[in-house]
Amino acid sequence: MNLEQISQNLNIIARRVGNFIKTEGESFDVAKVEMKGFNNLVSYVDKEAEKQLVEALRELLPEAGFITEEETDNTKGERYNWIIDPLDGTTNFTHGLPNYCVSVGLTDGDDVVVGVVYDPNRDECFSAHKGGGAFCNDAPIKVSEAPKLGNALIATGFPYYDFGLTQQYLQVLGSFMGKSHGVRRLGSAALDLVYVAIGRFEGFFEYNLNPWDVAGGAIIVQEAGGKVTKFTEGGDYIFGREIVASNGKIHSEMLETIAEHWKQQLP
Repeated sequence: MNLEQISQNLNIIARRVGNFIKTEGESFDVAKVEMKGFNNLVSYVDKEAEKQLVEALRELLPEAGFITEEETDNTKGERYNWIIDPLDGTTNFTHGLPNYCVSVGLTDGDDVVVGVVYDPNRDECFSAHKGGGAFCNDAPIKVSEAPKLGNALIATGFPYYDFGLTQQYLQVLGSFMGKSHGVRRLGSAALDLVYVAIGRFEGFFEYNLNPWDVAGGAIIVQEAGGKVTKFTEGGDYIFGREIVASNGKIHSEMLETIAEHWKQQLP
């Protein structure tokens, strides 16, 4: 099975699981929310969605291992690994905000080669495989042509449990507010990434992320013509806990803006 076929099948699986999540959300009882840690929410919906994904993906590519947020299966494969966030935007979901998604990436060694992000509320399925371009509901997508940070709308995320770098982050945030059309915080890193890919945002940055937050969306940005790095050029943005994604044209300006105030290097 080639990457295009894997991507097509992954689209079907993500849609099925995403529609399960949306249906559960229509009658969700907030009393069923569990706390994995301070402000780190999880529900039976996250867990069941992940089980459905793991079962279907194990059948799709039996030789692949898994890196999963809810730890349904974290058995690493020798070559291929699925990186799964069954419900990116859990806090939004539990509060009834319709801004969440299913996010899945497939790695071949150190490279992400397939990514899918499905938003069941807008019925938008973003997908890409290495060398094959990026799509939303099978229509090709491209990043914005905005040439400068001054023409850009930027997305970010806020820390929800580790506040040690808050002051540095607020300084960075203030700089972006003064240099761009504005900054938005929607609460789902995976959706922020694919919104860069389709041109709704020109850039996205966030720190203290996990691989399942970004693996699905990062390759979609790249295949849509964008650029993805850490807060500096190079480095492992999948496992490195920080990411900058852009249309490519404003990437240097974004890195420079972050570097003005951000001195902390995450391990």
